Amino acid sequence: MDIAIIGGGAAGFMAAIVARRTNPASKVTIFERAQKVLAKVEITGGGRCNVTNSFAAITDMKQAYPRGHKLMKRLMKTFSYEDTYRWFEQHGVPLVTQEDECVFPKAQDSHAIINCLVRQVNELGVTICCRHHLVNIHRMEDGRLKLEFENGSHRVFHRTIITTGGSPNGRGLQYLAQLGHDIEPPVPSLFTFNIKDRAFCDLMGTVVEPVVTTIPGTKLRAKGPLLVTHWGVSGPAVLKLSSYAARLLAENDYKAPLAISWTGELTRQEVEENLLKLQTANPRKQVATLHPFGLPSRLWVYILSKLDIDAVKPWAEIGRKTLNRMIETLVNDQYTIACKGDFRDEFVTCGGVSLSSVNSKTLESKVCPNLFFAGEVLDIDAITGGFNLQAAWTTGVVAGQCAAGS
Repeated sequence: MDIAIIGGGAAGFMAAIVARRTNPASKVTIFERAQKVLAKVEITGGGRCNVTNSFAAITDMKQAYPRGHKLMKRLMKTFSYEDTYRWFEQHGVPLVTQEDECVFPKAQDSHAIINCLVRQVNELGVTICCRHHLVNIHRMEDGRLKLEFENGSHRVFHRTIITTGGSPNGRGLQYLAQLGHDIEPPVPSLFTFNIKDRAFCDLMGTVVEPVVTTIPGTKLRAKGPLLVTHWGVSGPAVLKLSSYAARLLAENDYKAPLAISWTGELTRQEVEENLLKLQTANPRKQVATLHPFGLPSRLWVYILSKLDIDAVKPWAEIGRKTLNRMIETLVNDQYTIACKGDFRDEFVTCGGVSLSSVNSKTLESKVCPNLFFAGEVLDIDAITGGFNLQAAWTTGVVAGQCAAGS
């Protein structure tokens, strides 16, 4: 059996390894359009490679996977995050779990993962062909698939697994649409927010943890650290929200209101009680010198300025009306998203091959037998924290096993 893997990323390598082991008599070839394989794995996690997540903070798969959570819940029964952890450790890559539940190689270097995957495919005799860009697939009468590449070459395979990753636009998936697959229009996910507020952006470098970000008028919310940048806001609380709101923001040209609770999940009543205690205990202290809830002093001074509160005023002189405005800003500070942040190397897309076009047990195409899918080319994407790579490992294993089966 000849098996083609289209895409030399995380899902592609895992699919190739598993396919070869499932059917040792098979011949497996990875085709990558770029000059080198696993380029995205190299930069993920800031070059340290966030392999997976412990899922300890996840109570509902939808929290981690805004798109594809039902499918991921099913497929993780075949290859879970615990399986991922064991697999890499058994193949010579010790892992560590951070306090935020993100899992990294102990070496804190993505090359530990890359070298492991490359070593495995080499030992198994998998062929790697770079600079091969697939442009078309033809179904043959005997069930095999004829693959046409941009360089004019063509090859025929018994089974093919598409692992090309996210496509920045629908054009890259046109050949799959022509075969009869439904395509969910790709839009960016996991991006930062531009905020046109010079005074706020002057706080660049300020980190607040934890905050809760929301899109007013919706149920979309995210919790985590927030980083103020020279263009707006970033950090997990923003990246998660961008993932949850990917479709909504795309439909609104990335212009939307943004609310930030600087006090995390504390209620208005809890914030009020804390401020009243602070005021009672420090009546003569200047407002700016005591920043509540552990807020960075620069942020607290900015909030006071925003509320037109004199920073040197004693706490005892803060009246009820001013205190209410202070509480409102702390739990519901309002901004406007002007646009999304610039293109990032760690680009993730929402959209791809519709899950309605794929068998949920095998990841085989419903319209083109012997064609399988794995990774971000499917309409599966996740929040930041190792969840996208886990989807790659899981779908790669399932597609590899099923494609190599009899």
